[in-house]
Amino acid sequence: MSGSSQAGLAEKYLVDDLPGAALVGARLNGILQKIEAGETLTSVAQGFLMSGGLNSLLALATGQIDRLAFEQAAARERSERIQKAKDDADRAAAEQARKAEAMDAAIKARFAAMENDPALRRKREARELRDRFGIGFIDTEHYPRAMRLLKQVASGDRLAPADVAWLSTEADDCWTDALQQAWHRLEAEALTKAWGESRDPWDAVNASAHWRKADEPQQALEVTGAALAKAGRSPKTRSALLTTRGGAMRDAGRLTEARTLGLEAHELTPADFRPCTLLGAVSMGLGDLAAGHDWYAKAEALGAERRAIDQDLRALLIRSEPDARDRIRNFLLEQDPERFAWLRNWNHKTAAAHRR
Repeated sequence: MSGSSQAGLAEKYLVDDLPGAALVGARLNGILQKIEAGETLTSVAQGFLMSGGLNSLLALATGQIDRLAFEQAAARERSERIQKAKDDADRAAAEQARKAEAMDAAIKARFAAMENDPALRRKREARELRDRFGIGFIDTEHYPRAMRLLKQVASGDRLAPADVAWLSTEADDCWTDALQQAWHRLEAEALTKAWGESRDPWDAVNASAHWRKADEPQQALEVTGAALAKAGRSPKTRSALLTTRGGAMRDAGRLTEARTLGLEAHELTPADFRPCTLLGAVSMGLGDLAAGHDWYAKAEALGAERRAIDQDLRALLIRSEPDARDRIRNFLLEQDPERFAWLRNWNHKTAAAHRR
């Protein structure tokens, strides 16, 4: 008998709501086939119908009722089964929803308990603080002091010079770029405030240096611009302000203006190497490599440390585009292969690694 015939048989005896009625090999399907063939049901088959609540089908099969009475009774039974199945499904869904809600409540309660657990809260806050400043593992011996200093910076409180020295030497793994930048910003803010109260131009000079290292050259331009307007005629003071302002101009990409400020500063203090260093970097940034080399050489002759000049050149190379970087590197090696020997191993990968 085909599948469609099996389905028709299930509908004929009003048990099409039961999966086993149309499934060949199922117990109920076999019983329906026997009833359809007019065969007498075994006591086991009759017990199966009775246990399944198929009383009208059992009565029909045993000759207790006729077809009309069967159809009326079987229709009621089927309606009751369908309703019961719906009720059971609704109850199961409600129970599942209740369990899910209870589990959700339990999870929320667990997290709430974790939030209120002092030890867990301290661990979470410590992890968030380390993540904020890009710090991974901290040596056990350094951990208490390092975490105290991180919290101090995060709270906007300046560090003591001794703590800065300790971070940058003993706990240098903690002295990340992010932490240094945050520290420079705190120093810049404090020194800018000090300049506003004291009108001491050196507060402005130092504030500018920190603003630049905090990667906020515009703030440096604002404080130096205001300080220059108030500064006296002291060549040293004006030169320092012009030089740090020129550095901020350079950071902001305003190289021509930076060069003008550097030249003015050098004219005021021709024996100071700082304007020369600025002019060396700016000249190279503008593409005048010969002038840049001469200014750096002059700065070194006036007392600038070679290590500081090389560091400045590295920063310049890192910021430069690949073609400009190659031109600067090749030019310096041509001028003095021994002096700039460290540039032989300097390439695009090196610059990319330093940039990260």
